[in-house]
Amino acid sequence: MNKDQVLKLDNQLCFAIYACSREITALYRPLLDRFGITYPQYLALLVLWEDGTSTVKQLGERLYLDSGTLTPMLKRMESLGLVTRQRAQDDERKVMVNLTDKGKALEKEAYCVPETLAAGSGLSKQQFEELLSQFKQLRDHVHEQNRKR
Repeated sequence: MNKDQVLKLDNQLCFAIYACSREITALYRPLLDRFGITYPQYLALLVLWEDGTSTVKQLGERLYLDSGTLTPMLKRMESLGLVTRQRAQDDERKVMVNLTDKGKALEKEAYCVPETLAAGSGLSKQQFEELLSQFKQLRDHVHEQNRKR
């Protein structure tokens, strides 16, 4: 890429990822509205459906979110009856997050979400899987670079 092209918006990987993320989140919105949850809440539920229970710290690490962002979201999820939060008995500094029966039941209804999004992406299954793999590699590499700072 020549010097005249370097600072063009359309040549910025970060912008392409940012804009794509916003567009994908917009695709999720009508699907998640049916369940009364937001995209970040859906991500938290994905972790809890996978892991069962989690500490706030572990959840934040999985979602790349700090506790200042995560705590208000978990409070909203608790008010929706999807999760409970309790201090760990062995260490009161830890807050455990557990799914409620309502949160667990939502998992069965949410199976349509990834399939609908994959179909809406316009990618073949192979293209989708390859792109996902590439983005995971990029995420992990950038995360490692940030940890070195």
